[in-house]
Amino acid sequence: MKLYVYEGDCNKVLLDEVFPKAKYEDYRRALCLLDPYGLHLQWSVIERAGKMRSIEIFLNFPVADMNRNVLWRNPDKVDPEQATRMTAFWGDECWKQAAYDTTGNLFGWEEKQGNEAVVEAFRQRLKKVADFTYVPEPMPMRNSKNAVVYYLFFASHKPVAAGIVTQIFDKNRNREVA
Repeated sequence: MKLYVYEGDCNKVLLDEVFPKAKYEDYRRALCLLDPYGLHLQWSVIERAGKMRSIEIFLNFPVADMNRNVLWRNPDKVDPEQATRMTAFWGDECWKQAAYDTTGNLFGWEEKQGNEAVVEAFRQRLKKVADFTYVPEPMPMRNSKNAVVYYLFFASHKPVAAGIVTQIFDKNRNREVA
């Protein structure tokens, strides 16, 4: 087995150097661990992995960065550069429909939705836009104060892999941090 280390922007390196080595038609497969510190990963990487049908992913969905910099109660006060980062991560601006709703109040004001609504919308996006066949409910990952700092997603085209990950997630989903 060979080990390769690539340096550079993961968005470019994965698309140009790594993913082409895992072509479905060449009977190659890959497991990709996407662990962005924040909203630095671009949707094009996730979408390409799904459409290749040969790559399974684990993705740390950076909800803490989203809440800190983008998903504010008043979306008009969000720095446009932060919103642009969110759009690049999400792939388009439909994240706004997932994050804000106007039906819950009399005046039609945008109200911030909880993390669960955003997470579920992204899960559906992994299925419908990136074309992953199996996307189990992600696992919330908590810090020492039991606050969710990110969600761990798994996406695959293999039912066996999804079944194994679902069992592991379900076993550990409600475990409290010691």
